Amino acid sequence: MAVVGVIFSLLVCQLVRTTTAEYGILKAQPRDLSTYQYYCLRYDPQWEALPTDPDEAVPDPLYDLTPLYGCEDYRSPAQVPNHVVAIMRGNCTFFQKARIAQKYNADAILVISEDKLVDPGGNTSDYKEIHIPVALLSSEDFKHMKSLGADLEVSMYSPPEPLMEYNLIVIWLMAVFTVGVGGYWAGTAKGKKKHKKRRQYTAEDGERDGDGDEEEEVPQEEEQEQLIETVEISPKFIAIFVFMICALLLLLYFFYNYLVYVIIFIFCFASATGLYVCLLPLVLWLPGNCRIPENKLPLLKKRPRVKTIILAACCLSVSLIWFIFRKERWAWILQDGLGIAFSIYMLKTIRLPSFMVCTILLAALFVYDIFFVFITPLLTKACTIFCCSLLVCDVFFVFIIPLFAKSQTSVMVDVATGPADATEQIPMVLKVPSLRHSGSAMCNPYSLLGFGDILVPGLLIAFCKYFDTKIGSWGIYYLATLVAYGVGMIITFFALVFMKNAQPALLYLVPCTLLTATFVACRRGEIRQFWRGTTDEEDKLQQDEEQVGTREGERENLTNEEEGAVGGEAETTPKTTDTNGQNDPDAILPYAGSPSLPDKKTSLGTGKNGHQMTGSVECLHRPE
Repeated sequence: MAVVGVIFSLLVCQLVRTTTAEYGILKAQPRDLSTYQYYCLRYDPQWEALPTDPDEAVPDPLYDLTPLYGCEDYRSPAQVPNHVVAIMRGNCTFFQKARIAQKYNADAILVISEDKLVDPGGNTSDYKEIHIPVALLSSEDFKHMKSLGADLEVSMYSPPEPLMEYNLIVIWLMAVFTVGVGGYWAGTAKGKKKHKKRRQYTAEDGERDGDGDEEEEVPQEEEQEQLIETVEISPKFIAIFVFMICALLLLLYFFYNYLVYVIIFIFCFASATGLYVCLLPLVLWLPGNCRIPENKLPLLKKRPRVKTIILAACCLSVSLIWFIFRKERWAWILQDGLGIAFSIYMLKTIRLPSFMVCTILLAALFVYDIFFVFITPLLTKACTIFCCSLLVCDVFFVFIIPLFAKSQTSVMVDVATGPADATEQIPMVLKVPSLRHSGSAMCNPYSLLGFGDILVPGLLIAFCKYFDTKIGSWGIYYLATLVAYGVGMIITFFALVFMKNAQPALLYLVPCTLLTATFVACRRGEIRQFWRGTTDEEDKLQQDEEQVGTREGERENLTNEEEGAVGGEAETTPKTTDTNGQNDPDAILPYAGSPSLPDKKTSLGTGKNGHQMTGSVECLHRPE
């Protein structure tokens, strides 16, 4: 399976265009060297490569020409030589800006961009004429740089990029841990719940055990199970779900600055709930079962344990602390902890009933991930709305895409990282800061992994563990898909390093996990049961329960018909003036069960399963 995944990833790499732009570092400091600051650069080495060693980067004075665009001759060219010229982006090509700066002997050109940093490239013939570096700097970083002082010196360099960032190893460990623990816990809990439900029915009469009227105290080990209501996914639900996430992604793309606060609020509440559910078994294991007094408060009328109330307060406090300090450098630790708890909670709550549903869900999100990462960069904003609406309606015309201009903007990447002017970031990701000093680490200080790349394969792994429990296996399905998930993550990281661009992780995770699960089921000869999510014994038990339910329904209908016939004839019986029947020898005596007499039923014998069959005598005539 790993070999298939590697071959698949290499084929994708050949189909996806790689970029020649690289990341660099700009060091700005006043001439008195009182302070300094590093900033992110985006440059194209085909113009002029930046030095790789910081000691080789010679500081040059900065000549600020903003808000001019540098498309025409400078008004004061005498100050340009041996300076780094700062101009605004727009109105002409990078080649025209660089040619004019080189004409006046500038050492480098720094283009200030108000949008996201892109590849400052040009044509092949343009590269031969320019011999000075051309780099892009964001307008926010430029404003911050100018606040350091009036006379600034800047130096630009690009350290060699590491083959693999160490923070990707941390993300891999967190992802595999979350999927492994969440899938195992969810699959085991669902298997026990199904077994307990079957055990509550008897093979003879299909009645539930323990239907007494007396209220019993819930055991501690069962209290946590009552807090989580499992949601079973169906194919119809998958269609609605994919439509909703497409709509949400587009809404976030166009109204990010407004909806991001709604996502942050949902994350705070959901992550606190997930943390509570994950820690509840540990708290219930601790000694002490003191409950609060009886009350009529909405949330406390069931008299919860005091230690569970303390746990809920602590979980809410952790979520609140993250919300207050979410922009601090150390806030990623709390965000990752809350995200792991949230993911485990979702894996325990959502249930996929069969491998068929798993395949439909993963295939749908597989196409969704590829479209919003690889296809949307080929479209303009207006074309994105058009094509996404056609995709939702299943009428996507591929031949229309080449008619629109290219903007190199990925909808999913923009939503995950936020627009250029955004002050907030969506917290639905695991993030780890970079551990190296490099250009890519400066421009992208965090490596991100979305919750969807954990939850979607995790649901399949949870189903595999559930199926292992049903068939009594030692865990072959669970371990095989878990290993396949880890291999798929490694392939994703290699593709990320190879293409130097954001990758849809589901592009590699879905084939690895689905093919592995299918291979194991076929090798064991259980593909039919695995596809349906049932075993032969379970199918037989379900048929028995359906037969018992049918017999009970027929028995109840027969009883209702008898009672209806008796009641109908009693209503049509003519009434006599003498209720006791003493004056009329032909009067009809009231039958047992009539409203005028106590309800006395006559036993008609013993029915099936030992139930007493009762009936009533309809009418008795007095003998003449």
